[in-house]
Amino acid sequence: MQHQTLTAAFSRRALFRSSAMMGAGAAFSSLPFSAAWAREGSVTRWPGVAQFVNGFVGEGDVACMIATMGWGQQEADTIAVGQRSFGGSGGVDADTLFRIYSMTKPITGLATVLCIEDGLLSLDQPLAEILPAFSNMQVQRQYDGPITADNLEPAERQITIRHLLTHTSGLGYSIVQQGPIADAYVEAGLVPGQVTRLPLPGAFRGEAVDSLELFADRLATMPLVHQPGTRWSYSVSLDLLGRVIEVVSGKSFDTFLQDRILGPCGMTSTTFRVAEQDKGRLTANYFLLGDVPVPIDLPDSSIYLDEPAFPFGGAGLVSSSNDYDRFLRMLAGWGMIEGNRVVSEPAVRLATSNLFPDTLAGDDGFSSGGRTFGFGAGGLVGLGTAEGLYGWFGAAGTAGLVNMKWGLRHNLMTQYMPSTELPVQNEFPLVVAADAANQMGA
Repeated sequence: MQHQTLTAAFSRRALFRSSAMMGAGAAFSSLPFSAAWAREGSVTRWPGVAQFVNGFVGEGDVACMIATMGWGQQEADTIAVGQRSFGGSGGVDADTLFRIYSMTKPITGLATVLCIEDGLLSLDQPLAEILPAFSNMQVQRQYDGPITADNLEPAERQITIRHLLTHTSGLGYSIVQQGPIADAYVEAGLVPGQVTRLPLPGAFRGEAVDSLELFADRLATMPLVHQPGTRWSYSVSLDLLGRVIEVVSGKSFDTFLQDRILGPCGMTSTTFRVAEQDKGRLTANYFLLGDVPVPIDLPDSSIYLDEPAFPFGGAGLVSSSNDYDRFLRMLAGWGMIEGNRVVSEPAVRLATSNLFPDTLAGDDGFSSGGRTFGFGAGGLVGLGTAEGLYGWFGAAGTAGLVNMKWGLRHNLMTQYMPSTELPVQNEFPLVVAADAANQMGA
């Protein structure tokens, strides 16, 4: 019954893009593409994933795709297909570099939990005790309405660390908001990420301020889009937590991450900037205009070769499939990896648990694919049959998840925007679940 329960942890909506994927093992040898790099036995153990990855690359939807899966502390299986760019000559493997964007958020979330464990913060501590500029926030009466006195009211409660971790603070996001509030964020330099050097319109516009301190100070002048603690609304809150960590720890945010998480986990390829000598490992990023992939960030001229305006805790990291698996492996080990204690078990349990405030509106929460989830430290938390699931996704099609109950970890690396243009992120966990169920039932 275990394998049935694991599969039920995901929606039973079409597990694959077609019924052929259900019998991927038999069909794999006839595919037009095959794994450019894979650990021995990976394709046999994960036939559905192999078909899934080959399908998107073979159809020309993406230049490359890498899937990495593992159980507990066991060595990971990796299936890598394609080239680092369309028309390029370089293949991909577990050490190829990808822009993971919002998969940065669970790492920042765990860093915040470490500060809580160190006694530097508490979960329900008001943000204003650390950053006083957030003491008297105003809230828009009409969501995304005008920024005028008649459309503003005082916040009913203080923003807390819990709110920031779970996107219930009421803060906005320049990639989510519309109208005057979105324009105000861009004009103030509250642009928490980088995508391209090209002058593209829309969500890619604007230039970020040059420090986390200035980011926090200007953010405090913006009205909230919801009353704190009442609604799940994707936001810049994890970026703001980078500044919180700096203030309470006395270290720069990127140094804190390196000292407490990235270094101890052995994540040697996870950085906010790609070193010149590593640009040959970096993939190209594409914007999909219909069926046409338009290059917006190429390895030799990537914006990630420059020092970022500040370390973006919500969307700033570049990583590899192997590196992100080490993060997930540490979580699956309840803070342990390769016999070394990186994080305490209580800290991992807190980070991967449902931290939604009890003030959340009864009709709200985080929903995806017809399912409702809880939210932990920067990532979704499975409820009901999905109990144990934790992780998040990236704006360029990436995914990183771990089922704490089963010890099943899985991440997917590819590069295309917007991520909703292809069904990659919705379907990848389902494909993994089906293959995993078959293994458990064998």
